[in-house]
Amino acid sequence: MGETIFVGGGGEGYGAAQNLLLKYGNRHGLIAGATGTGKTVTLQILAEGFSAEGVPVFMADVKGDLAGIAAPGSAAGKLHEAFTKRAATIGYDLQYRAFPVTFWDLFGDQGHPIRATVADMGPLLLSRLLELSEPQEGVLNVAFRLADDEELPLLDLKDLQALLTFIAENGDAVSARYGLVSSTSVGAIQRRLLVLENQGATAMFGEPALELADLMRTDAAGMGMVNVLAADKLMQSPRLYATFLLWLLSELFENLPEVGDPEKPKLVFFFDEAHLLFTDAPKALISKVEQVARLIRSKGVGVYFITQNPADVPEVILGQLGNRVQHGLRAFTAKDQKDLAKAAETYRPNPRFAIEEAIRDVGTGEAVTSFLEAKGIPGIAERTLIRPPASQLGPIEPGLRAAVMAGSGLGAKYTTPIDRDSAWERLRARAAKAAREAEAEAVPEAEEDREFSRARRYDGGPTARKAPEEPAPRRKSTSSRSDSVGEVLAKSFARQLGTKGGQAVVRGILGTFFGKR
Repeated sequence: MGETIFVGGGGEGYGAAQNLLLKYGNRHGLIAGATGTGKTVTLQILAEGFSAEGVPVFMADVKGDLAGIAAPGSAAGKLHEAFTKRAATIGYDLQYRAFPVTFWDLFGDQGHPIRATVADMGPLLLSRLLELSEPQEGVLNVAFRLADDEELPLLDLKDLQALLTFIAENGDAVSARYGLVSSTSVGAIQRRLLVLENQGATAMFGEPALELADLMRTDAAGMGMVNVLAADKLMQSPRLYATFLLWLLSELFENLPEVGDPEKPKLVFFFDEAHLLFTDAPKALISKVEQVARLIRSKGVGVYFITQNPADVPEVILGQLGNRVQHGLRAFTAKDQKDLAKAAETYRPNPRFAIEEAIRDVGTGEAVTSFLEAKGIPGIAERTLIRPPASQLGPIEPGLRAAVMAGSGLGAKYTTPIDRDSAWERLRARAAKAAREAEAEAVPEAEEDREFSRARRYDGGPTARKAPEEPAPRRKSTSSRSDSVGEVLAKSFARQLGTKGGQAVVRGILGTFFGKR
């Protein structure tokens, strides 16, 4: 175990060896550069370095080529020749090895299922995921508040859909208690949920939900577990990808204890394709990300954003990223030139070269780097040759993936979904109870009908005898005493709400469960 992670070094025309101090690994970082300049390799070698020092890592595999960290690199072929040449140039002892990996997948295909409950996701992130307007977000907040007040757990999308149907059918009464709820807004949310379902997001919501402790494990040798989220399919729904990672980051922030400044991070979180998080993001979401980035380091978590251009990250967050690896940026347009100049301004100047020119000219596998030094001071920018990875570069065989999953010990815990008592089941139970109450009220009414029938058959004489009794046919009453099943349920739930307006709150709930419209 050491105190640093070797990132790269120099040769002729390059600077001194560049190391990331473990003590400042939780001060966040940035890996930026145009497509094909080497960001993925940099991410992989940083993940290797943290894992070797006993620090768990979480990263998304957006192209399917980060899974190779589970296998050792190959000492054959042209790639090996290039790697050994690079290692010799920078003075690095290249030894191929694999690293402990846990594979995850929201869809459960290429890794263990990873789920969150609707309640844990919360109205803010769900609104972002569903691209809701401000009025629609307000309705979603009402739904969450109603679920809390009436003890209706929101675990999966089925729960949320049942609650929204309930609100839509009883909008006036819900509005009287919680504020204006329009049926148009509810309908828009329901349509967005349908789109989400069509994208395969149903599997993301539910139980068993992910336990953060399962992301923060080490293996028997003390190496940090590298958690790889299969995201190639997930990236087909960019907003779902960004929202899920932000939820996970928020969970870490809200649930981990304060640890101050540890000697090494408790977890390092790599946020690939970070521009997806900030594109068209509302101010409230940007503020939340800023808060998380600013405070989560005291929980021992380092967050590293990977994106093509530093300009993709808001300045208020960019200023908190102390460890930086800037691969090449190409300046073909006026905007590109402005972005290049802006990126260069964020580095501590080096009198040996012009940073702006260096960022433009570095080739694949090269970068301009700056890491925090003693007392957290940003290091001088250096041109750096990034070290080659010790693990395999590229995807792995399905058989190896299956073997790694089988040996993780988490399959039995997460593979089978759990559908416990929640909003959908409780609304159904209330409907069934109301039905039984309606049946009970119908019994004395049927007795009255039989008495009435006997009276009609009496001939009126002093010695006349009664006509044979016949059971009176059950008839559907239109009186207020014999309400429909839906009305009985509405009254029952209205008593729970404790308001007259509540009499209309669940009037349509049986329309959901018994086909009434």
